[in-house]
Amino acid sequence: MRKRQYDEDDVRVRPGRGSRPRTRIRPAHEDAVEGFVVAVDRGRYTTLVEERGKGSGHRRQARQGGRLVVAMKARELGRKGIVVGDRVALVGDVSGRPDTLARVVRVEPRTSMLRRSADDTDDTDGIERPVVANADQLVIVTALADPPPRPRMIDRILVAAYDAEIEPLLCLTKSDLAPPDDLVALYEPLGVPHVVVRKGGSLDELREHLAGHVSVLVGHSGVGKSTLVNALVPHANRAVSHVNAVTGRGRHTSTSAVALELPEGGWIIDTPGVRSFGLAHVSVETVLAAFPDLVEGTVECPKGCTHLGEGCALDAWAAAGNADPARLESLRRLLGSREGTADDAPRAAASGDAP
Repeated sequence: MRKRQYDEDDVRVRPGRGSRPRTRIRPAHEDAVEGFVVAVDRGRYTTLVEERGKGSGHRRQARQGGRLVVAMKARELGRKGIVVGDRVALVGDVSGRPDTLARVVRVEPRTSMLRRSADDTDDTDGIERPVVANADQLVIVTALADPPPRPRMIDRILVAAYDAEIEPLLCLTKSDLAPPDDLVALYEPLGVPHVVVRKGGSLDELREHLAGHVSVLVGHSGVGKSTLVNALVPHANRAVSHVNAVTGRGRHTSTSAVALELPEGGWIIDTPGVRSFGLAHVSVETVLAAFPDLVEGTVECPKGCTHLGEGCALDAWAAAGNADPARLESLRRLLGSREGTADDAPRAAASGDAP
């Protein structure tokens, strides 16, 4: 019998891990179920999964009767971030039973994204920090006293709302300690709606504004956000604390964002208290776009005009009666809020408020 002659085709060599051919075709995950991210904790995403056939779009995730499923991010998503409010697609064990884990394989297109820059630390390179996704209303919660209001902080959050194209709502708390008239008058030229609440008072007006919306609550520590959430959502059990009598600062009682369903329909997303709200990622043009009555007046502005100093054509535009001077003043106040890193620093030094 002739001995068989072997050649190189008879040798099977398994390619190394680094040279293994990869395909660009990814699974379609047609059997994935939709989920609404209600909490994020150290790489684990708590999502609400609705029964099939209820509602449509992201409104379906805002209906009762779903189950909570804990999931992790699939490796194929890479560094793509997932935040509270995201609508995602899940595969794997989506039963919601204890000690089970599903996978997030897709993040659906977002209708909005609220961001802030990391300028409340020594890192001022404009790194964006996503706060929440798909909110359609931003509720700026501020106390009228204890701690005192911080208009510069409110201005900066308003700018972030305009950048994200989210409708703002000003919620003034602790009206039993101080009147709201001055603060309301300050934001009247902007046309920002407001709600005034007091300790033990009715929240019916606020509930009307929140019903049917995905609202994110933002404000600095101690203004009463968690107290509001506990009153609006039964059994929310958000931790509350008091303002320090010496420093005038509130404690960060909420440590992470969480979405809570309202009995009247809709969602509120409670966020941790912030002591500054960075705007390094927001351009002048973005802020100006929120003032359509002033945009046309910038045509005659010199190139690179900041609309804050001399030579700005908006002064002549308002003087000619084409725009309300109060609106121009409000625009410049918002544009000025983009400069620097401290919110109400001089006032904080005098009043003891958080810098």
